[in-house]
Amino acid sequence: MKKFIYLFIFFFSLLNTHLIAKESIMILKLKYGNVEIELYSEKAPGHVKRFKELAEQGKYDNVVFHRVIDGFMAQTGDIKFGKVDGPDFNLDLAGTGGSDLPNLKAEFTDIAHTRGILSAARSSDPNSANSQFFICFDSAPHLDRQYSAFGKVIKGMEFVDMIKKGDPNSGSVSEPDKIISIKTK
Repeated sequence: MKKFIYLFIFFFSLLNTHLIAKESIMILKLKYGNVEIELYSEKAPGHVKRFKELAEQGKYDNVVFHRVIDGFMAQTGDIKFGKVDGPDFNLDLAGTGGSDLPNLKAEFTDIAHTRGILSAARSSDPNSANSQFFICFDSAPHLDRQYSAFGKVIKGMEFVDMIKKGDPNSGSVSEPDKIISIKTK
C-alpha cells in the first residue's frame, strides 16, 4: 500500500508539472508556421499576465510587425494602431499605441536578451510597457536589465527569422507581416 501511495504521488507530481508547463507555453501563429513561446511567469509575472490576457482576448490577432531590424529584433503588439482589422489601424502610427489597460511596472531580471527572447517594448520610461513586445533575432546585451524579458521562443525560430525586414535604420516595414493569432498551447 505504501508503494502505491508513493507511486501515486510521483505520477501526480509529474502530471501537475506537465500541466503547469503547458500553461506557460503559447503558440504564435505566423503565415510561415507556428512558433512556440515559453513564458517566464516566475521572473516577470505582470508582463506574462498581460501578454496572456491580451492573447486570450484575441487582441494580438492580425497585429503587424511594424518595426523589424535584421540581426536585431521584430517588434509587434500595437493593438490600437497595428491591428489591420481594427477601427484605428494606421500603419504610420503603428508602434505608438497600446491597450486601454494601465502601463506595466518594469520587471528587469537576469534573463539575457539572446536569440529568441521575448521582451516588452517601451518608451524611455522604464514603466511604460503596455502591449507591445519584440523577439530578438540575435543577442542584444545592451538591453539586459533595461527591458523586461518575459519569455523565449523554444520552437519555430526559423519562422520568426522569415518575418519581413524593415528599413535598416528605422526598422519601419512597408506591407508588414502580421500575427495570425496567439493562443495557449
